[in-house]
Amino acid sequence: MTEHLPPSFLPSRFQVLSGSGLKLIAIITMLIDHTAAVLLSIYPPAMTPLFYIGDRGYSAYRLCRDIGRIAFPIFCFLLIEGFLHTRNRWRYGRNLFLFALISEIPWNFMFTDTWTYVKQNVFFTLFLGYLGFCAIEHFRDVSWKQFLCLLALLFISIKLNADYGWKGYVFLLLMYLLREEKAMQAIVGSCWLSYEWKACFAFLPINMYNGKRGFVKGKISKYFFYVFYPLHITILVILRRLLF
Repeated sequence: MTEHLPPSFLPSRFQVLSGSGLKLIAIITMLIDHTAAVLLSIYPPAMTPLFYIGDRGYSAYRLCRDIGRIAFPIFCFLLIEGFLHTRNRWRYGRNLFLFALISEIPWNFMFTDTWTYVKQNVFFTLFLGYLGFCAIEHFRDVSWKQFLCLLALLFISIKLNADYGWKGYVFLLLMYLLREEKAMQAIVGSCWLSYEWKACFAFLPINMYNGKRGFVKGKISKYFFYVFYPLHITILVILRRLLF
């Protein structure tokens, strides 16, 4: 277990998830979400409501997209953990930016089946969050420089129009600033995510984190989670062309 693991709002007996476990939950829920966006969205039976809650119908497509909301907060939490514990922050940031570039073409084809799309992939949002963490750390004693850097990154996030947008960038900052107060992190984070309230359920597995790395060890295992993002989107786009 990490030396200074912040207290969870859950009892210690429920803290059973390692970092590897959280990564699996994040990529599986993301895969469910993207499968719905790429394949189920053009499969009419998947769009037919299975049941109703009040006047709102829930189809297989809608359920999968709702499940997928859990992924982003977990990825944000893992980004913070990685930033705090990496031995080389420059390399960590370089990898985020590199895979943001690599993922852009699959991301564009995912939504438009062309080389261009008005929005950028989520790796850019995570990279801007990483830069925000760096600014907070580097200008810890010079608050006005810290503020200007964070404001500049906010402006970039608005102009860049990456996945989750400026709200995702601000969410990353909130998660980082409240990293030592898990209960407050969950409350503030949930309030911020009220526009996507299903994402708030991500704070349950986040608070089940036990601070251990888990089974993901070595470069191959580590980079698999980077590669998975552009790879699974590419496979889904190919399947869409073959099946529909």
